[in-house]
Amino acid sequence: MGIMIFMHVTPSAVKKFKSLIKAYYRRHGRDLPWRETRDPYHILLSELMLQQTQVERVIPKYHEFLGRFPNLFRLSRSRLSSVLRVWQGLGYNRRALYLKRAAEEIVSRHGGAVPRDPEVLAQLPGIGKATAGAIAAFAFNQPTAFIETNIRRVYLHFFFPRRRAVPDTALLPLIAKTLDRKNSHEWYYALMDYGAMLGAVQKGKKNPNRRSKHYTRQSRFEGSDRQLRGKIIALMLDEKQMSEKILAEKLTASTKRIKKVVASLIVEGFLDKQQKGRLGIASR
Repeated sequence: MGIMIFMHVTPSAVKKFKSLIKAYYRRHGRDLPWRETRDPYHILLSELMLQQTQVERVIPKYHEFLGRFPNLFRLSRSRLSSVLRVWQGLGYNRRALYLKRAAEEIVSRHGGAVPRDPEVLAQLPGIGKATAGAIAAFAFNQPTAFIETNIRRVYLHFFFPRRRAVPDTALLPLIAKTLDRKNSHEWYYALMDYGAMLGAVQKGKKNPNRRSKHYTRQSRFEGSDRQLRGKIIALMLDEKQMSEKILAEKLTASTKRIKKVVASLIVEGFLDKQQKGRLGIASR
């Protein structure tokens, strides 16, 4: 795990830090399918799938999704219901909606080529700065500084061992300073693998990410509106069309609550009103 703690960011400390991370990666680097390609679409897909979902759950879905939607053009022309059906099991269906919309935008505005510029990538639906930086690094080997959960954990562990409420603005200059500008994609793989290891061995209160200013505990899932949203979408994929009243009966939820959640799903573009006022998965 490494016993060195770097209180001062000297050239010597940076060198030792990078050597430690790279040595760990040489011995314990994970063999993941999206690391075997530089195809920007494959990497974009993996990055969206990996948002808030464990690697072990993503791997089979990644292969399944590429088998059904092998390129951005196929994905952009597919029905939303088809995309959501393949996505089932990963959770956070909003990512599937964003992925389809991003594919449509890349095809219509960029000729089907995933943009190389992180600033342009960040404007795509569901991407944001961190995911844009990851895509730029992994697909195009661009030396872009970005931060995500495992990377944050590494820098908190080594450079801020006694501080609390550390903002990402304090970490990003360090990430930029220690970045391997010739081989940024492999460097970030190494950081993420070291961070994943720290997360496995430093659980609970010892988890360095608890000392981040941005640390929040995930809200309870069981019985939440988030769970109900997923149940509604899963049921609509099976039943095609349904009224709010029938939805409430099948899901044993109050009509008032169903109406509230359905309204948000309509606004976001998951559902729309179809024949005789019934609900269905949006056609786009």
